Parts: sequence; C-alpha cells; structure tokens
Amino acid sequence: MNKDLIIGLVVSISVHLFALNPFSGKNAPPKREAAVKEEIIQMEMPPLDEDKEEKVEELQDQPMENVLAPPSLVDLPTVVPVNAFTQPLQPPPPPGMTANKGAINIPVNPPGANFGKGIKDLFDINNLDQKPVGRVQNPPQYPYEMSRAGISGEVLVEFIINATGDVVDTRVMRSSHREFEVPALQAVQKWKFKPGRKGGKNVSTRASQLLEFNLEDAK
Repeated sequence: MNKDLIIGLVVSISVHLFALNPFSGKNAPPKREAAVKEEIIQMEMPPLDEDKEEKVEELQDQPMENVLAPPSLVDLPTVVPVNAFTQPLQPPPPPGMTANKGAINIPVNPPGANFGKGIKDLFDINNLDQKPVGRVQNPPQYPYEMSRAGISGEVLVEFIINATGDVVDTRVMRSSHREFEVPALQAVQKWKFKPGRKGGKNVSTRASQLLEFNLEDAK
C-alpha cells in the first residue's frame, strides 16, 4: 500500500476524533455531579370528628300513657249438681265367676246401709254361749302421711264373723281422722276367728273392735 495514503488516513481520522471531542485534552472542564435534592412531603391528616355527647333521657321525663286494663271475666259461683260426687257402683260379676279370696272390698255404701243383710241367724256377741276367739288379727298399716305429720288416732269398726270364722262385712262406726278408716277396714277384713257358738252350733256374730293408731307402734 502507498505510504502517503496511509499517512493521509491517519491524519483524517485524528481530525475527526478531535472534532467530535474537543474537550478530551487536559484543559477539558471538570464534570459536575448533579445535586440531588430530597424533598419530604408531609401528608396532612384529616380533621378528627368531635365526640358527640349522647343524651340519656330519663324515664320519669316521659309522659305516662293511660293504658286500659284488659277486660276480665266476672267470677260467678257455679251450681254443682248433687249427684256430681256420687260414685257409681260396680256391676256384679258374671254368673259362675267367684271373687278372689285375696281381694279386699271397701264398702262404698254409707255406714249402716245393708250392713249384715242376707245373713241368717246373726247374733250379738253378748248373746252367745261361746264368743269368737281371734286367730289372726294383724294390726292396720299406719298411713305414711299421718305418721310423717305426727298424728295419731283411732277407728271403731263393726264387723260380722260368719260361721266359718271369716269376716264378711265391715263398717266404720266412728273415727278421729278419715285417713285411718281405710287402713282399719283393710286390716279387719283379713282377720280370722274361731266362730262363736249358740245352741251347740257355729253361728254368725256381730262384733266391734276399736283400732288405735299410735306413733310409737309405727316406729
């Protein structure tokens, strides 16, 4: 390659570089760093709502309203028929059916009604040649309510002893408390006797017994 051509290219390149960067030499002004300014932006808080005082209204300040009472029914006495407390009698058992010997029948008839009816040769105990003798005479059961309340009493029971020594009919002659009547009748109906005798044969006898209910015996 021609030497003059190479020299010309080098000179041309140098001129172009100098034209593009005229401050590349030692006299080039120093570079200044851009100052960064930080600005703090303060956010404004919204205004707070003032607390409102709640007013409490007293009940006494409120006017009372007239409230009408609901209509009520007039309590009028009612007429109760006489037969309202009548206990109906049980029908008799069918023919051929015998009653259980262990069953206890409490009389529903008033005292004295039909007592001893249908029993032949019924004698008073004082008119016998030989009075009945007790074989089984268990005491009555003390009612729990009366025992808890500490109440004692007595019941006079009249009964009939048939010719076999069984008690076939009972009734209450008097009692201190009605609560003792049923236990007294139940006890007497289970009693057993050696029957009384009149004219050399066993007869039915009318007798009576006072049954006492003592708290000491219940303990």
